[in-house]
Amino acid sequence: MNTKPKRRSLPLRLLTIVIVVLAAILLWRHFSAPQATDAALGARQAGSAPANAGGRRGAPMSPVQAATAVEQSVPRFLSGLGTATAANTVTVTSRVDGQLMAIHFTEGQQVKAGDLLVEIDPRPYEVQLTQALGQLAKDQATLANAKRDLARYQQLAKTNLVSRQELDTQESLVRQTEGAIKADQGAVDSARLQITYSKITAPIDGRVGLKLVDVGNYIASGSTTGIVVITQTHPIDVVFTLPESNIADLVKAQKTGPVSVEAWDRTNQQLLTTGELLSLDNQIDTATGTIKLKARFANQDDALFPNQFVNARLKVATLQNAVVIPTAALQMGNEGNFVWILNADNKVSKHLVTAGIQDSKQVVISAGINVGDRVVTDGIDRLTDGMQVEVVAPHSTAATSTTEPPKHRGKPQGNS
Repeated sequence: MNTKPKRRSLPLRLLTIVIVVLAAILLWRHFSAPQATDAALGARQAGSAPANAGGRRGAPMSPVQAATAVEQSVPRFLSGLGTATAANTVTVTSRVDGQLMAIHFTEGQQVKAGDLLVEIDPRPYEVQLTQALGQLAKDQATLANAKRDLARYQQLAKTNLVSRQELDTQESLVRQTEGAIKADQGAVDSARLQITYSKITAPIDGRVGLKLVDVGNYIASGSTTGIVVITQTHPIDVVFTLPESNIADLVKAQKTGPVSVEAWDRTNQQLLTTGELLSLDNQIDTATGTIKLKARFANQDDALFPNQFVNARLKVATLQNAVVIPTAALQMGNEGNFVWILNADNKVSKHLVTAGIQDSKQVVISAGINVGDRVVTDGIDRLTDGMQVEVVAPHSTAATSTTEPPKHRGKPQGNS
């Protein structure tokens, strides 16, 4: 009878003990956590302030490279895409019919005007020359006899032994024979000319291309295929285009004297040769808004080849007393172009500038800085207005900034 109440009271006791333990744990956390938090926060505040302060005082200054704004004369260039074209191109064809007997040139050879290129069989024209000479000799003999008869008739006419009509007839025969001789002489000259045409010579100086006909083929004078093509490359021309907005500058430059033109390679890295502007086209291409120009180059070193793609650079003016800085120093921001200027204490300040003529190495500054100002060219990304920096040589910056290279590393630092 007494065992059942004991069994029921045991779970209740265990449950009460668990509840008391949980309540004790919650009360301990409630009263001890704020004290620990305050102590830890105080410790961090006490220890971090000196550490931070010491870190800022001991941090090294940012290394930068700098260049000085200089005053110099800067040429102004206009650039356009162009193609090298032969000054003259001739397709050599035959003026007579016949079999090609010999070729006297090597493909790709430079030839002079008058050099023998090919020979065509001259024998048919030699036969024609012989026939024309024979007819000429025959008519010359006839003329001589007619003149002797005319002399007799003139003597007999004085004694009225021959009529006036017979005398006139003899005079006409003499004139007719003289005309025949002139025709015979023309036939002789024509035959000799055909023989001359059988030997084809170079009409211009230039480079011979690949042969278009082989030895042994029969060539017709009316053929448009030709025997070989000669291109004149000494000198050679470059045809290029510029925007129509540059026409006024071009005309002005032409009036001051010869305009220098530079030809650069496809990558625009290597100067091939230098020449002069030859002419401008007489109208603007309305489809592209550009005008064609032609420049001529001596090309004695064969730097240019027909149909070669080139970049043409034309000098139209020279800007005097210009303020020039390296291109690496010029930056673009929301407010426009700006540079970082160093003062005597090596502190940087941001200055808005107006940029002018620019290339890969230097840029002309129209306003914003003066000659002698020092501008930052490398290490720009870490700068803030008023920061003091360390100006180092290029090799020093490379050694101290290996972890995070600046964007402008590697750009030319000198002035061109």
